[in-house]
Amino acid sequence: MIETVGVVGLGLIGGSVAKAIRTYTGCALYGYDADGAVLSRAVEEGTLSGVLTPEGLKACDLVVVALYPEATVDYVTRNREQFRRGGLVMDTGGVKSVVCTPLEAVARESGFHFIGGHPMAGIERSGYANAFPELFRGASLILTPYDHTPETCVSEIWSLFQKLGFGHLQIATPAQHDHIIAYTSQLAHVVSCAYVGSPSAPGFQGFSAGSFQDMTRVARLNEDMWTELFLENREALVREIDTLVEELAAFAYTIRRGDRDILRAMLHRARTIKETIDQDG
Repeated sequence: MIETVGVVGLGLIGGSVAKAIRTYTGCALYGYDADGAVLSRAVEEGTLSGVLTPEGLKACDLVVVALYPEATVDYVTRNREQFRRGGLVMDTGGVKSVVCTPLEAVARESGFHFIGGHPMAGIERSGYANAFPELFRGASLILTPYDHTPETCVSEIWSLFQKLGFGHLQIATPAQHDHIIAYTSQLAHVVSCAYVGSPSAPGFQGFSAGSFQDMTRVARLNEDMWTELFLENREALVREIDTLVEELAAFAYTIRRGDRDILRAMLHRARTIKETIDQDG
């Protein structure tokens, strides 16, 4: 049973995890953030029971590392001897292979259980100031346990995260996660950024019924984090971008030719795919 939790990194995700744990569970909660002002605010607001020190990691049943992927690998490796033997450590990053692969050996050799995690939730603003406990209401939690990970580790994490508002658990391998997330999340951010790159973007006022906002919402992103995520999943992401470019080229060719029947067929195909996706979801 998870009774004591540590959260490392109090940005939007880590801060929201911490606030949700404080709001919806009775767990003792300790946290750390490199920004001293953020850490002090979290303590003063009562979100944290106290500051999480390297020595304090041994007291935690679960440590949630909410840092960028490279920083996650560095933190877990550097503190490998501090985690409680048999304890749980999970990350929250948007790519899994570059995190889970190097940390598999670290966790096994040091006697703790590491599980890759990805909360499928977020808003277009970042930082602890924008974190809130209801962020995960109905969200999906992706976990990428190793083949040797005890099932009880997954069930304990899921039992806790259900209390935080998550509505669906998805199990995947790190490779499966990175392949699918390149399409469902990373490509959407690339498209949004490319879309607002048009010289027409500044003149949209008064000419949008919502489509522009829908397409551009995620362009308001954390460029440091997304640069790392894109590059660490570059092969899968570039494949999706290339596929999209081919689809766009087909639309451009058909529209340029004025081929009404083919264009209508392409639009019909897109609509039926979307309807099928919505039904399956």
